[in-house]
Amino acid sequence: MSRSDEPEPFPAHVPTRARWTLAALLLAAFAGLLALRANHWGGLDQTALFYVGLPAVIALIVVFTVRARSATGIAMAVTTVGLALAAALLGEGTVCLVIAAPLLYGIAALVAWTAEAFRAGGRGGRHALLGVPVLFVLALEGVAGTSLLPRADQGEGSVLIDAEPERVAAALAAPPGYAVPDALFLRAVPFPHPVRAAGEGLDPGDARVVDFTPRRTLRIGSEPTPRDMELEVAESEWDGDGGRVVFDVVRDTAFANWMDMRRAEAVWEREGGGTRLTWTVEYERTYEPSWYFGPIQSYTTDLAAEYLATTFRDAVAGAGE
Repeated sequence: MSRSDEPEPFPAHVPTRARWTLAALLLAAFAGLLALRANHWGGLDQTALFYVGLPAVIALIVVFTVRARSATGIAMAVTTVGLALAAALLGEGTVCLVIAAPLLYGIAALVAWTAEAFRAGGRGGRHALLGVPVLFVLALEGVAGTSLLPRADQGEGSVLIDAEPERVAAALAAPPGYAVPDALFLRAVPFPHPVRAAGEGLDPGDARVVDFTPRRTLRIGSEPTPRDMELEVAESEWDGDGGRVVFDVVRDTAFANWMDMRRAEAVWEREGGGTRLTWTVEYERTYEPSWYFGPIQSYTTDLAAEYLATTFRDAVAGAGE
């Protein structure tokens, strides 16, 4: 290709047709996201049709309508604006923005590169089309209840506590004090963190209410809103060598936007000169695609269960001082 055949970059001061096209694209994205927020439309904002289909459509429109040096670069720029619109309109705040960003950028770049290869023709373009049906199938995950991976999952964390089982049971029966998580991932991503708890006892029917950091969204003029989780003891048994208690989640306004929390189980048993405490958190994933959000939520819940275990280990240590 000669230098004269190369597409010219956008002039900084002239509103070219390509710029008007991008403006119209962003306006359409804003209108679509606003309609999705207003109507909810069967929870499509939690499906792969949103997290895979939306960036794919943006990338395709950019590639086939915008004349620029790099259609992939323009697609990434438009996706960035789309992320900002989605965070403000869908009300998911910075958590979903941070977690979903790699997926959205990756899909936009992949689709833009595939479309550019197809336009260029030749063997590379034909090979690039092989990914189209795969992308189409992945984009439909979550629509009409479809999911590639099981939605039910659990996280587990365990610690060895230098104390007798009776002291561990006493700590579990009382509301603990919560500290900042040690795990870098839990501190880097603005997940809800527990700040205080009320309630005590390990007998069936005993309840806990855990307050979390307030919800802050990116909507203009939004105010922080409180969120909490109410749990009730459903099963319990213990003796001098250990025990088991199961908490059912009765109400959850802390994590309901990302997962359906079901129950938490604490098992403690004598091990060597101390007590092994294991927490298991059961939940159901509500976001698709499963191949992306599934591993992330599983890893996060493992860290949360480990955080619970270390929290009660510290409570036992504090009670012994």
